[in-house]
Amino acid sequence: MKLKHIKLLKWVSFVTTIFMFFATFGGGVVTRTESGLGCGNEWPLCHGEFVPAHTLASLIEYSHRIVSSTAGLLAVATFVLFWLYSKKRRDLQIFALLTLIFVIIQGGMGALAVVFSQSPPVMALHLGFAFISLASALMTTLGARQEEKFGGLERFDSLPRVSKGFRNLVWITAIYSYVVVYTGAFVSHTSSAGGCSGFPLCNGEVVPQLSGGVGIAFMHRAAAFLLVAVVAVLSHYAYRHHKNNREMQVLGLSAIGLIILQVLSGVGLMLTMNRPEVYMFVVLAHMTIIAVLFGMLCYMSYVVWRLAKPVGSNKL
Repeated sequence: MKLKHIKLLKWVSFVTTIFMFFATFGGGVVTRTESGLGCGNEWPLCHGEFVPAHTLASLIEYSHRIVSSTAGLLAVATFVLFWLYSKKRRDLQIFALLTLIFVIIQGGMGALAVVFSQSPPVMALHLGFAFISLASALMTTLGARQEEKFGGLERFDSLPRVSKGFRNLVWITAIYSYVVVYTGAFVSHTSSAGGCSGFPLCNGEVVPQLSGGVGIAFMHRAAAFLLVAVVAVLSHYAYRHHKNNREMQVLGLSAIGLIILQVLSGVGLMLTMNRPEVYMFVVLAHMTIIAVLFGMLCYMSYVVWRLAKPVGSNKL
């Protein structure tokens, strides 16, 4: 692959990742401000116009549509460019394809949610698919950067191997973090955030009555506690058992740092629930942290997949 093509792929995938992030973040803003119907039950028009009236709800919803549409167009461009200029990196082509597929799916779901009301479980999937498209875009960007810096996959053969057990632990953690993301989105779309007041107890009880919003909120809280434990174990093994792999140690430390921030932001949700002017920003921080953690775990899953292979099998 020519150097000019590598640089082009790196920058296009980087810009795509940035727009994917803002599209995901914007979706959270739309949900938290209840602006999903800011343009009425119309798509792609907004109250019958391409440029909507300047109400706050319509501006938030329409801005999100513009950013998401731009992210979709960039995903198309990224896929085409990787297909043309990165034929030997089948892995990067797959990441670019996943980015495109999931941004189309979540964009379609967003449009359907405007025109036809959707159930909370389906709307929770909307955020979940946005996370997958963001993680795929990030993987594409990191892969393009690796291609520019090291010139291929051979660099993985120079790094110490990881055990299949550790590889499986990373994969399980990444998959489970997605489950926790879904439960959090379900809490949001069922307006169950206030179901559990107080921390660490839920309404003053270790296990409250599991019905309605209380049960949904408690389910997410229990899932999040388990995620903290799993990430702690993962971070311990990544740091203590891979002293010859600096990248793995950094990933392990980053994971435990992010999950601690996630817990703190979760506590912040409980403390600011009655202060809406602050609460929204805490919610968005909570969502951003888990998005970064999920993307990092996906990248870590790719790295350990490569490092669990025998030396010499990571050639182009």
